[in-house]
Amino acid sequence: MSKQLKLKIVTPERLILEEMVDQVSLPTTEGEITVLPDHIPLITGLSSGDVIAVANGEYVPMAIVEGFVEVKNLVVGVPSGTPTTITEVAVLADFAEHVSELSEEKIVQAKARAEELKKLMENKEHVDFEHFEAELERSLTRVKIADKWRTKKYRK
Repeated sequence: MSKQLKLKIVTPERLILEEMVDQVSLPTTEGEITVLPDHIPLITGLSSGDVIAVANGEYVPMAIVEGFVEVKNLVVGVPSGTPTTITEVAVLADFAEHVSELSEEKIVQAKARAEELKKLMENKEHVDFEHFEAELERSLTRVKIADKWRTKKYRK
Protein backbone atom coordinates (compact mmCIF):
# COMPACT_ATOMS: atom_id res chain seq x y z
CA MET A 1 0.00 0.00 0.00
CA SER A 2 1.39 3.39 -0.93
CA LYS A 3 1.64 6.14 1.62
CA GLN A 4 -1.27 8.57 1.89
CA LEU A 5 -2.02 11.80 3.70
CA LYS A 6 -5.00 12.81 5.80
CA LEU A 7 -6.98 15.69 4.28
CA LYS A 8 -9.43 17.64 6.38
CA ILE A 9 -11.44 20.58 4.98
CA VAL A 10 -13.44 22.65 7.47
CA THR A 11 -15.56 25.81 7.20
CA PRO A 12 -17.23 27.76 10.00
CA GLU A 13 -20.48 25.95 9.12
CA ARG A 14 -19.36 22.31 8.82
CA LEU A 15 -16.79 19.62 8.17
CA ILE A 16 -16.67 19.33 4.37
CA LEU A 17 -14.26 16.43 3.91
CA GLU A 18 -12.05 14.18 6.02
CA GLU A 19 -10.36 11.26 4.31
CA MET A 20 -7.09 9.67 3.31
CA VAL A 21 -5.85 10.82 -0.13
CA ASP A 22 -2.77 10.32 -2.29
CA GLN A 23 -2.11 14.03 -2.86
CA VAL A 24 -3.82 17.42 -2.78
CA SER A 25 -3.28 20.61 -4.82
CA LEU A 26 -4.18 23.93 -3.22
CA PRO A 27 -4.37 27.58 -4.39
CA THR A 28 -2.18 29.44 -1.87
CA THR A 29 -1.64 33.18 -1.76
CA GLU A 30 1.87 32.52 -3.16
CA GLY A 31 0.71 30.23 -5.98
CA GLU A 32 -0.55 26.67 -6.39
CA ILE A 33 1.15 23.89 -4.41
CA THR A 34 0.76 20.13 -4.36
CA VAL A 35 1.18 18.31 -1.07
CA LEU A 36 2.39 14.70 -1.05
CA PRO A 37 3.00 12.37 1.92
CA ASP A 38 5.99 13.47 4.07
CA HIS A 39 5.69 17.11 2.92
CA ILE A 40 7.54 19.63 5.06
CA PRO A 41 5.47 21.38 7.76
CA LEU A 42 3.80 24.50 6.41
CA ILE A 43 1.22 27.13 7.29
CA THR A 44 0.09 29.52 4.56
CA GLY A 45 -2.90 31.50 3.35
CA LEU A 46 -5.26 30.21 0.69
CA SER A 47 -6.68 32.07 -2.28
CA SER A 48 -10.08 31.39 -3.77
CA GLY A 49 -10.07 28.55 -6.26
CA ASP A 50 -10.19 24.79 -6.35
CA VAL A 51 -8.65 22.26 -4.02
CA ILE A 52 -8.07 19.04 -5.94
CA ALA A 53 -7.45 15.87 -3.98
CA VAL A 54 -6.52 12.61 -5.69
CA ALA A 55 -7.81 9.48 -3.96
CA ASN A 56 -7.26 6.07 -5.55
CA GLY A 57 -6.75 7.64 -8.97
CA GLU A 58 -9.95 9.73 -8.82
CA TYR A 59 -10.09 13.52 -8.64
CA VAL A 60 -12.02 15.02 -5.72
CA PRO A 61 -12.44 18.74 -6.59
CA MET A 62 -13.67 21.33 -4.10
CA ALA A 63 -14.39 25.03 -4.59
CA ILE A 64 -12.98 27.12 -1.74
CA VAL A 65 -12.99 30.79 -0.82
CA GLU A 66 -9.93 31.98 1.07
CA GLY A 67 -8.60 30.64 4.34
CA PHE A 68 -5.50 28.87 5.63
CA VAL A 69 -3.82 25.50 5.26
CA GLU A 70 -1.60 23.72 7.76
CA VAL A 71 0.56 20.77 6.76
CA LYS A 72 2.13 18.75 9.56
CA ASN A 73 3.60 15.31 10.06
CA LEU A 74 2.17 13.37 12.99
CA VAL A 75 4.06 10.50 14.59
CA VAL A 76 1.65 7.67 15.27
CA GLY A 77 2.70 4.80 17.48
CA VAL A 78 1.47 1.31 16.76
CA PRO A 79 1.15 -1.56 19.26
CA SER A 80 4.18 -3.35 17.78
CA GLY A 81 6.29 -0.38 18.81
CA THR A 82 7.23 0.85 15.33
CA PRO A 83 6.17 4.49 14.99
CA THR A 84 4.93 5.75 11.63
CA THR A 85 4.29 9.25 10.38
CA ILE A 86 1.12 10.53 8.78
CA THR A 87 1.04 13.80 6.88
CA GLU A 88 -2.04 15.80 7.83
CA VAL A 89 -3.36 18.65 5.67
CA ALA A 90 -5.89 20.83 7.50
CA VAL A 91 -7.74 23.36 5.34
CA LEU A 92 -9.67 26.06 7.20
CA ALA A 93 -11.72 27.91 4.58
CA ASP A 94 -14.29 30.69 4.72
CA PHE A 95 -16.38 28.63 2.29
CA ALA A 96 -15.94 25.23 0.65
CA GLU A 97 -18.16 23.04 -1.47
CA HIS A 98 -17.67 19.83 -3.49
CA VAL A 99 -18.03 20.47 -7.22
CA SER A 100 -20.89 17.94 -7.39
CA GLU A 101 -22.88 20.22 -5.05
CA LEU A 102 -22.72 23.00 -7.65
CA SER A 103 -25.89 22.26 -9.61
CA GLU A 104 -26.96 24.26 -12.65
CA GLU A 105 -29.56 25.97 -10.49
CA LYS A 106 -26.93 27.02 -7.93
CA ILE A 107 -24.67 28.31 -10.69
CA VAL A 108 -27.45 30.43 -12.18
CA GLN A 109 -28.28 31.75 -8.70
CA ALA A 110 -24.59 32.52 -8.04
CA LYS A 111 -24.28 34.44 -11.32
CA ALA A 112 -27.44 36.44 -10.55
CA ARG A 113 -26.26 37.12 -6.99
CA ALA A 114 -22.85 38.28 -8.25
CA GLU A 115 -24.49 40.74 -10.65
CA GLU A 116 -26.82 41.98 -7.92
CA LEU A 117 -23.91 42.48 -5.51
CA LYS A 118 -21.86 44.34 -8.11
CA LYS A 119 -24.75 46.79 -8.54
CA LEU A 120 -25.21 47.18 -4.79
CA MET A 121 -21.49 47.89 -4.33
CA GLU A 122 -21.77 50.81 -6.75
CA ASN A 123 -24.09 52.53 -4.28
CA LYS A 124 -21.65 54.31 -1.96
CA GLU A 125 -24.26 54.63 0.81
CA HIS A 126 -23.94 50.93 1.63
CA VAL A 127 -21.62 50.56 4.61
CA ASP A 128 -21.01 46.79 4.64
CA PHE A 129 -18.55 46.56 1.74
CA GLU A 130 -16.69 43.65 3.36
CA HIS A 131 -19.86 41.55 3.45
CA PHE A 132 -20.64 42.37 -0.19
CA GLU A 133 -17.08 41.61 -1.25
CA ALA A 134 -17.12 38.22 0.55
CA GLU A 135 -20.48 37.30 -1.01
CA LEU A 136 -19.28 38.38 -4.44
CA GLU A 137 -16.08 36.32 -4.08
CA ARG A 138 -18.11 33.26 -3.07
CA SER A 139 -20.49 33.60 -6.03
CA LEU A 140 -17.74 34.20 -8.58
CA THR A 141 -15.66 31.27 -7.27
CA ARG A 142 -18.64 28.92 -7.51
CA VAL A 143 -19.22 29.92 -11.12
CA LYS A 144 -15.53 29.70 -12.10
CA ILE A 145 -14.93 26.28 -10.53
CA ALA A 146 -18.20 24.81 -11.81
CA ASP A 147 -17.33 25.94 -15.34
CA LYS A 148 -13.82 24.49 -15.04
CA TRP A 149 -15.02 21.04 -13.91
CA ARG A 150 -18.18 20.83 -16.05
CA THR A 151 -16.61 18.53 -18.66
CA LYS A 152 -13.99 16.75 -16.53
CA LYS A 153 -14.31 13.42 -14.75
CA TYR A 154 -14.27 13.42 -10.97
CA ARG A 155 -15.58 11.46 -8.03
CA LYS A 156 -19.09 12.53 -7.04
